[in-house]
Amino acid sequence: MKTSAAGTFSALLVVGYVWSALPPPSHVTMDSVNVKHMLRWNPPKALCATPLLYSVQFQGEFEATIRAGTWLNSSNCQDVTHTYCDQTLDLGSDSDYNIRVRARCASETSAWARLSPPFNRRDTVLTAPLMKVSTVGDALLVSFEEAPPTAYLEVEVRQSGDTLHQARVFAILAEEKLLHVFDLREESEYCVRARVLLKQLRSQNSQEQCVRVTGPHVNWEGPVTAVLTLLLMAGVVFAALWCAVQWRTRRHSFKESPPRLLLLDGPAPAMPGQPKEEVCANMRVVHKDRRFQLGHNAYG
Repeated sequence: MKTSAAGTFSALLVVGYVWSALPPPSHVTMDSVNVKHMLRWNPPKALCATPLLYSVQFQGEFEATIRAGTWLNSSNCQDVTHTYCDQTLDLGSDSDYNIRVRARCASETSAWARLSPPFNRRDTVLTAPLMKVSTVGDALLVSFEEAPPTAYLEVEVRQSGDTLHQARVFAILAEEKLLHVFDLREESEYCVRARVLLKQLRSQNSQEQCVRVTGPHVNWEGPVTAVLTLLLMAGVVFAALWCAVQWRTRRHSFKESPPRLLLLDGPAPAMPGQPKEEVCANMRVVHKDRRFQLGHNAYG
């Protein structure tokens, strides 16, 4: 069976394409929430004996028009192994950005895969702020968690029963994360909600939270209770230490000075005015001619 030279050359081209050409990444997307821009992509469907490496480039309007279409390397995403890239610091203006990513396997490099359409950071999605509302005397304390650093927080405070048009509106920088609201009525309930503002963008309103303002007259209860508890504990500890010291002192004194009566060896001495005890003894008298035994009473 003969094979033409052209057929052999075509087969070599096909084989060379299959084994040497690395396809580009696919499904390039941008997830942007609260001005945090995360580029994501899927790895190419190809076998690689070494880990696949990815590099990302971006091009703003300045690079596209003034600098003749040059591309800039994303500083945090060169030869990385993960399939995402945080470009929050790269995309620093409200312009349209072209973004592309490519893969590399050993010495083989794929073509660029571009994000379509171009991305503008004004397309970010703002979420409702996470807040916590509490009372401090006759004031409200509203604290916030994460929010875009360049944004504003718009806070509405209204007394329960009032309409939204009667609410007091406050605006603070998101970086402050704290709002005090004073001059509130005691024993009244207040409701609070907030949203994020970023230029022409605004988030949804947070879920409304309502708290009751009890007034400054209850502020002493917590500190006074704490002080009394500490004093009581200190008294108990002092009493326990005093009892322990007294017990050790008495025990030591008893060991060093035992009663004198316990040290006497022999009969106890007679008390003044007490009659002497009669002592009886047997005496033996020996005569030269005869022996006899006489009982004699001896008095001490």
